Formats: sequence, structure tokens, C-alpha cells
Amino acid sequence: MEIIFYHPTFNAAWWVNALEKALPHARVREWKVGDNNPADYALVWQPPVEMLAGRRLKAVFALGAGVDAILSKLNAHPEMLDASIPLFRLEDTGMGLQMQEYAVSQVLHWFRRFDDYQALKNQALWKPLPEYTREEFSVGIMGAGVLGAKVAESLQAWGFPLRCWSRSRKSWPGVESYVGREELRAFLNQTRVLINLLPNTAQTVGIINSELLDQLPDGAYVLNLARGVHVQEADLLAALDSGKLKGAMLDVFSQEPLPQESPLWRHPRVAMTPHIAAVTRPAEAIDYISRTITQLEKGEPVTGQVARARGY
Repeated sequence: MEIIFYHPTFNAAWWVNALEKALPHARVREWKVGDNNPADYALVWQPPVEMLAGRRLKAVFALGAGVDAILSKLNAHPEMLDASIPLFRLEDTGMGLQMQEYAVSQVLHWFRRFDDYQALKNQALWKPLPEYTREEFSVGIMGAGVLGAKVAESLQAWGFPLRCWSRSRKSWPGVESYVGREELRAFLNQTRVLINLLPNTAQTVGIINSELLDQLPDGAYVLNLARGVHVQEADLLAALDSGKLKGAMLDVFSQEPLPQESPLWRHPRVAMTPHIAAVTRPAEAIDYISRTITQLEKGEPVTGQVARARGY
């Protein structure tokens, strides 16, 4: 079994060694320009077109949970990968726990009004504030995939009312499920904290705009953990300035690194991190990939395959 690996920043030698230990019968090599030798599987992130074009691969693994970048490239260069070759994404590989940590910590930060207390501290004001109740602090999750399910699971322990909005109906215990555009307004109307975990598709680009934000209760919060292109930044800032939104926590941006001139840097009710909410954990990624390849070789059912036409 031949496996080729390409990632512009990962330590290729470590990955090659780890994969060969996990798959003793495989020969793994770092792909370099000019390498046209046969391969059965490819592990990639931002691959050049020539790496995959014309290859008769059994499968391709994208080294991340998001596949929008590689799908965009495949759309622009259909010769890059035959439509019959399955594409897989990393389903969890440690990212679920990281998303849980991030989401729970931020929801509790707002629920306990730590943002307000930080503002009071900056003014040297000693002022206890009224508490929020859990009943009024409904959390709505847009996107009900693997990571959305993990976040919902972690928030259940804290007693917040939970709801999710997705393409298909979910039957998660303790979570209200809303489906499609026709149920979006009902989902938003009672959502105090909006968590975005949607996939990046043509249908979801710019979805967090003034029309959507206006349907949230006054004083709502937005937590974006998916993609920066989901958010119309000017609309988000306008909602913050008007008081429609009380705060926003952003991990992803339409342009990264975020330009110094962006007003998001200076807005007092915007907090941010540099796209670190959930990163690939190499050891757990190796475990998932090696297990999936073994299942594919045995003809067993697998999970994590991308529906290329759907975009995730």
C-alpha cells in the first residue's frame, strides 16, 4: 500500500514515521513536485493540482474538519480528482473536545457577566450586577454535525435551554431541533447565545447578516467558531453599536490574519482569538486515518466521507 502526504506547514517526517507505525504494511512518502509514482491514498492540506491530477487513488483524506478550501479547488480544477474517488475529512480527532472547552467557557463568561465586570474594572467601579437566569439564556447552535453535537452535549450539563438549526431534523435528547429556512425565524427568536458551527457552502456564506441578527432577542451574543465568511462584519458591528447584540466572540475571519485596520480589533464588545478554537491533533488524526484506511481495505463501512455536491 502506497500513501502520499502533503501539508505546507506540518512536520512531514513525523507524519510519515507515525503513519508507517500505525499501518505497518504501508509505505508512506512526502509528496514533492515531480512525484508521479503510483499511490493508493493521499493525505493532504492545500495540495497543488498536480499532486492529485490523474491518480487512481482509493481515497483522499483532508487534514482538517473543514473541506471548503479543497472543494473550492476541485470545483476550479475538476481534473484534479475524479468524482468517483472518495474524499474524507477529519471527523473529530480531538477537535470536538476543544470546541466543547471553547464554547462552554465563553457561554459561562457571558452568563456570569464577566464581560460586564471587566468593563466595570476598567472604570474602577465596584458594582455587583443582577444575575441572569438559565431559563433566559437559551443557546442556539447553527450547524448540527459532529462538532455541533459535541458542543450541545457539553452545554447540557450546565442546564441552559438548547436548540439547534440544521439541514435535517435531529433527535438529540434535550435539544429542540429546527430545520431549513422556514424554521430559522422561530429558532432565532428565542436564542440568546448564537453559536455558529455551519459548514462553508454557497448557501451559508454571509448568513450572519443584519436580517438574521434582527431576529435575535435584544442583547444577544454571537460566537463564531466556523468560518469568517459566514459573518457580514459590517452588519455585526452595526448590531453591536445599536445594542441589538451585547457581545461577539470571533475565532475566524473573512481575511486571516485580520488586517490591523479592521474595526473589530478596537470594538469594546468584540473578543477574538486567532483561529485556534480547534486544531488538528496529530496523534488522534493518525488514529482516525489509519483506522479508516484499514476499514476501507477490508471493505467495511466507514464514516467521515464528504458529500462533494453538498459541500461538506
